[in-house]
Amino acid sequence: MSFKVAIVGHPNVGKSSLFNRLIGQRKAITHDEYGSTRDRIYGNSEWLTKQFSVIDTGGIEISDAPFLQEIKEQVYIALDEADVIVMMVDGQLGPIESDYYIANILYKSDKPVIVAVNKIDDKIHQSNAFEFYTLGLGDPIAISSHHGIGIGDLLDEIVKYMPEVSDIRVDDSINFAIVGRPNVGKSSLTNAILRENRVIVSDQSGTTRDAIDTTFTKNRQKYTVVDTAGIKKRGRIYESTDKYSVLRALEALERADVALLVLDADEGIINQDKHVAGYIMDYFKACVIVVNKWDKIDKDDRTMKRFEDKVREEFKFLDFAEVVFISSKYSERIDTIFPAIDKAYENFNKELSTSILNEVLLEATMTNPPNIFNRGRANFSYITQIGIKPPSFLVFVNNPEYVHFSYLRYLNNEFRKHFDFTGTPIKFNLREKE
Repeated sequence: MSFKVAIVGHPNVGKSSLFNRLIGQRKAITHDEYGSTRDRIYGNSEWLTKQFSVIDTGGIEISDAPFLQEIKEQVYIALDEADVIVMMVDGQLGPIESDYYIANILYKSDKPVIVAVNKIDDKIHQSNAFEFYTLGLGDPIAISSHHGIGIGDLLDEIVKYMPEVSDIRVDDSINFAIVGRPNVGKSSLTNAILRENRVIVSDQSGTTRDAIDTTFTKNRQKYTVVDTAGIKKRGRIYESTDKYSVLRALEALERADVALLVLDADEGIINQDKHVAGYIMDYFKACVIVVNKWDKIDKDDRTMKRFEDKVREEFKFLDFAEVVFISSKYSERIDTIFPAIDKAYENFNKELSTSILNEVLLEATMTNPPNIFNRGRANFSYITQIGIKPPSFLVFVNNPEYVHFSYLRYLNNEFRKHFDFTGTPIKFNLREKE
């Protein structure tokens, strides 16, 4: 389970702005109006080679504002999950009643708390941070989430609480997570795989609240299957247990080697399926697309091909994943999943020699030289593999800013033509040649 940092505070204090800065992207909605963030939002951050998860929460205030009770529930769940809590306060506003109310909640959480005094945009207001000693939560840190002032100091304080050495579990099993929107048959698939009812199965979406790991052996290969609660789109649900299940699903995905993205053949592909697939790409996991409930479809000799073409069209960013068709209810075609998992896992761990990689790079760049971009033309000189899970490559170029994203996509396709990367994403990292 990853190290987690929860950001809490009253509305409009800048929690989402800090969240966006920590994860390096505009994932949370930021707005001057109170209550823009109602649900918890999750992201990943890194500082001094240490990685951790960040949880953004809705603002707590003392009022009868709409959804206030739901927001409080989300904050309590975040506090329960977090290892460290960052309490954000408004340095220009000063301590207010809501700050003391939140501080009282944090006293009871028995978790480390860091007070981040936001909106300290210049030295004139820096002394404002001292006012927040009255909260009794330790030394406040002056920051500006908008301008990036003091963020390094805040991150230094966060990583102090992180363990020096993570517990690494040595295991020879292939770990795969079953993910998908609610009620597509994930628990039924787990039962069909295990050939016994290890997980509760119900037609009600959201039956599975937590991830359940089960290790088994098939064809002399050890596997660990993780059944996860269905991922629902944020903003469409308010039940706290549903929100809790999202974090569980993401944790399962984080520690998995291969993700089985389960689709409902009867309902077809909807936007929520793409939402779940996006998490798989965020974590750069190997993937197999599993079309479930195939027994409900009226079929002819081209039905499967037409459905697969539809999957390829809707999930272009998962074009490397194999597609298999099953019925978990009747345990039909379940065995087709395992060759796809094995291949995805093998390619997820693939290592290639530097000499062969450079031959392919040279051939690709000579066949289709890069165009001028940002007033310069990229000149690639060398490539070497730097990691697996997924296969990751370091490419030296005269100036990374000269490389258009479409050319990286071209290189991706060229390397896939020469090497079998079925089932796994691959990563290219650009570095300027010294």
